[in-house]
Amino acid sequence: MSKNLMEKMTVTAGWRDLTPAAQVLGEGNSVYFLTGEWRTETPVWKKEQCKQCLFCFPVCPDSSIPVANSKRDEFDLDHCKGCGICAKVCPFGAISMKAPGKEASK
Repeated sequence: MSKNLMEKMTVTAGWRDLTPAAQVLGEGNSVYFLTGEWRTETPVWKKEQCKQCLFCFPVCPDSSIPVANSKRDEFDLDHCKGCGICAKVCPFGAISMKAPGKEASK
């Protein structure tokens, strides 16, 4: 790390001050990256059990539960990282998690 960069490290320094690569590459956004490839478990939505309560939607840290006209739709698996929070909050058992090569858990 250059001495000049070390001098810029302060409590109030922003990422642009500390990260020369960000100035070259620009800002990022997960919309452009298929972060779902990191997933170890996959959510499975049982549409017939879903009551459209939408409890799952606001807790998804990846915004992987699309909602239109007050109805949820299939998971956006390109961005879901498989945390399972949606399955934990679903009061109707309409979401379960499936490990690769296994059946969905209850």
